[in-house]
Amino acid sequence: MSQAPSGNQVTSTPRRALAVAALFGGLAGWLLAVSTEALDVAPPSIPWSAPVGLLVVAALVGALARSTHQQIQVRRERMEPQRAVAFLVLGKASALGGALVAGGYLGYALSFVGRIEAEGPRERVVRSLVAVVGGVGLCVAGLLLERACRVPVDEDEERERRRLEAEE
Repeated sequence: MSQAPSGNQVTSTPRRALAVAALFGGLAGWLLAVSTEALDVAPPSIPWSAPVGLLVVAALVGALARSTHQQIQVRRERMEPQRAVAFLVLGKASALGGALVAGGYLGYALSFVGRIEAEGPRERVVRSLVAVVGGVGLCVAGLLLERACRVPVDEDEERERRRLEAEE
């Protein structure tokens, strides 16, 4: 899906946007831990369902990226435009969401590292770090799905396009 009918390029998710999403997520995670401490409220614990859910979603998006890559890039089969756009949007959302979530859990985990001797903070750090792995996995799977949606360049069409550009 790299080229729309009007000739406009659809670009991959910029790495800067991923870094900004991770940074904002990290800030939000850290602020959550700090604000609960300042308000004398117990910081939220992280159930195992959160990191495991992230890992499952990352695996599903990764499997979709692999099958899409096989269909479009390897077998050179056509895909319905609406479906390809939906996969592209899912890839972009997964990449940005994964970066945001990974940053959030990392910021939350880092706020408890100083008190890791205690069971509660240690549990939060461990579960948060597993969730960070899930978030990074989701981000990578989303980027792979984006890449899989690129329309392969047909060499004959590319040569004809270059010839026409040279004549102009």
